[in-house]
Amino acid sequence: MSQSAPAPKGPVPLWRWASWWAILAAALVVFYVLLVPVWMGLRAAAWIAELKARRSRAPETETAARGGRLD
Repeated sequence: MSQSAPAPKGPVPLWRWASWWAILAAALVVFYVLLVPVWMGLRAAAWIAELKARRSRAPETETAARGGRLD
């Protein structure tokens, strides 16, 4: 059983290239303009909450201020 080489394909139509680049541009806008600021905002909110939680637990001794380590 012999296999012949596949037939060469024609060029990609211009409308497919245009739609590819338009979809790629829209995806980049969604990611960088919408999702990254939301992610950064969530991370900042978590960081601020952690700082507030740490400040609310007033250290009773110097050992507690160093995280319980005995240096």
